[in-house]
Amino acid sequence: MSRSDFELGRFGGLCALTGEAIAPGAPFVAAMVEQDLADAPPFARVDVSVQAWDEGRRPDRLLAFWRTTAPEPGQKRQAFIDDETLLDMVRRMDDADPRRARYRWLLALILLRKRALRHLRIDQGPDGERWLFMPRGADEGTEPIAVANPGLRDDEVQDLADQLGEVLRSEA
Repeated sequence: MSRSDFELGRFGGLCALTGEAIAPGAPFVAAMVEQDLADAPPFARVDVSVQAWDEGRRPDRLLAFWRTTAPEPGQKRQAFIDDETLLDMVRRMDDADPRRARYRWLLALILLRKRALRHLRIDQGPDGERWLFMPRGADEGTEPIAVANPGLRDDEVQDLADQLGEVLRSEA
């Protein structure tokens, strides 16, 4: 599995579901959730203790998650979202909500540029243009991922990239 250059927020030190501290060196689950607030980024990171997670507790509007270890004080941050997590987000998101559709489109283009997705074709339908992608190395017979092209202008793409960059910070 290749690593992405993206980082999702910072470790908060508290379980978002219980409010209890997550000790340095302790395992926990980092989760990406969708926010539905007009003046906030569309995605946020929340940290969940392993105990709460193993009890079946989940944050609302969960999009993706991964297990990791709480950093030691002063330790250089190494949090990242790998390509598989980004791909999972593209698969789980839908195009029904225009805001989500724009971010899904941007994530798909990022994965295309990183060569984690292959572009198959463009289909025209009554709902507009849909790009079909296939994950690199996918088994024969795997269903393509269809992503609606929201028809963004260059300035809108840049604005989305800037907003996404607030959540997915580059380590480079």
